[in-house]
Parts: sequence; structure tokens; C-alpha cells
Amino acid sequence: MLGQKKTRPVVLAVSSGGGHWVQMQRLAPAFSGAEVHFATTDATAVEGVGASRLHVYPDANKDTPLRLLYCIVRIAWIVFWLRPDVVVSTGAAGGFLAIRLARLTGARTMFIDSIANARDLSISARLSLGVADRVLSQWPSVAALTGAEYRGAVI
Repeated sequence: MLGQKKTRPVVLAVSSGGGHWVQMQRLAPAFSGAEVHFATTDATAVEGVGASRLHVYPDANKDTPLRLLYCIVRIAWIVFWLRPDVVVSTGAAGGFLAIRLARLTGARTMFIDSIANARDLSISARLSLGVADRVLSQWPSVAALTGAEYRGAVI
């Protein structure tokens, strides 16, 4: 990727597995026309990305510091190798890390908090408030209380 001329925008779509991944897959049509790279914690997700490239990083959180360190290194490698124009995440820790690192390269960033967070933003979304270009909640009441934006729900 480094040194190659881009012919279309590069989107890095980052989410952990489970519900975060399902929500990201529902957003995938919004990336049409772009060179899309997905990054997730679930290597079996390769079956659902079609022609897009899948990058895998370890699942980690504040309670698993060694795995979190490895996650940071892996996400950094993905971001700095791809140099995406846009990073979109539906959570969790890896998504925040990708957004934080992508901002260093000038990428535009968006964190979309999980529909499951109906009362408050997740930790990753709260951290993203000070970093991402946009942080969206899928609940109008949560957006109103937290400073996130509400633009609808993914489900």
C-alpha cells in the first residue's frame, strides 16, 4: 500500500466480533466505491467480507494489559500500513485505538456506538469523543446526554 497511488478512497472498518461485527456488516453498503478493509477480532469473519480484505487483531480490554499491548501494536501496523482516508468503528477497544492512531495520519474518523448501549456511551465511545471527527449514539436520549450525535440506528 505504501508508495502506491490511490485511485479511490481507502476505508478501514474496525469492530470486535459479535454484535459489533453484525452492525459493521450492516453498514458495509455505505462504503461502496471505496477500497474497503475490515479489521476485527474474529478470523472466521473472512467469509462475510466478499472482495474486501480482512485484518485480524487480538481482542483486548483494560483488564487484559498484555493482550491490549499486542492489540495496540497490531492495530498500529494495520493503520500505518494502509494509511486509510477514513476509519469507521462500531467498537470496542480496537476501534478506539484505530481511530486514535488514524488521526495521527490525517484520516477522517467516526465511532458508532453499539445499539446495546441504550443508557450511556461505552468506554470506547466516551474516549472517542475527544478524538474522532464524529461519535454517534444509536439512541437519541444517550446522544443528548453525552455530546454524541444521533443519526438513526443501524439495526
